[in-house]
Amino acid sequence: MSARRVPTFMRNRLFAFSACGLIAACLIVAASAAANPYSPYHFGFKKSKQGSLPSIAQEGFIGVLQKQEAIFLGNTGNKELYLTFDNGYENGYTPRILDVLRDKQVPAAFFVTGHFVKDQAELVQRMAKEGHLVGNHSWSHPDLSQVGADRIRGEMDKVKQGVAELTGAREMRYMRPPRGIFSDSMLGVCRELGYTGVFWSVAYKDWDVNAQRGWKYAYDSVMSQLHPGAVILLHSVSRDNAEALGRIIDAARSQGYEFKSLDELTTRTYR
Repeated sequence: MSARRVPTFMRNRLFAFSACGLIAACLIVAASAAANPYSPYHFGFKKSKQGSLPSIAQEGFIGVLQKQEAIFLGNTGNKELYLTFDNGYENGYTPRILDVLRDKQVPAAFFVTGHFVKDQAELVQRMAKEGHLVGNHSWSHPDLSQVGADRIRGEMDKVKQGVAELTGAREMRYMRPPRGIFSDSMLGVCRELGYTGVFWSVAYKDWDVNAQRGWKYAYDSVMSQLHPGAVILLHSVSRDNAEALGRIIDAARSQGYEFKSLDELTTRTYR
């Protein structure tokens, strides 16, 4: 006896119900993740091309950054740039970077780890003395989204205290999550400590000291992404960055851009 065929209209309904069920399940999972303040996010963004603005709209965490008032972009209506460096350890190029910034009269923010604070006291002192912001990149560079509030406070406090002992500066207002990994809860704990989380809207793979490709590659990588309100992330361990920095500054200025301190970033843009 042959099996009865399911009418076409019923098959279509079954397919529609299945599809709706799958979509609903996905929405529930997404909503649960969004509602969970401990859900980790790996920062990423759609890069700027040919002057277009970058975007985090599809990354799933734009609401978290807005809630915690973290920095992604400055005022995209003005040709302003914010230069930031991550200093996990010293590779011999920070003095040259500081020389360029001094000669070009450009302010920057340096996000330092405990290793850098302990190992490079004179450079930390020079950063502060020459008017740059010294930010917090955590003491031991862990994934702060996977540790408790007490550990986060300890990581932040040790860096702040270490920098204060070297520079006399008791205030530290900016932090950058190690590895670009964060959560709503983690940013919230840091915000309670007085920190603003600082992300970025211009970056490229510059941290691998064994894969440097020359100053022109660094120059092109930054200049091709330049846009109004940009927060530029560079790693100080990169030889290419050190060699390209002066050229980047000159070229950006020739296009009408102005370099500003994070303290001057009064408009935060999320898109």
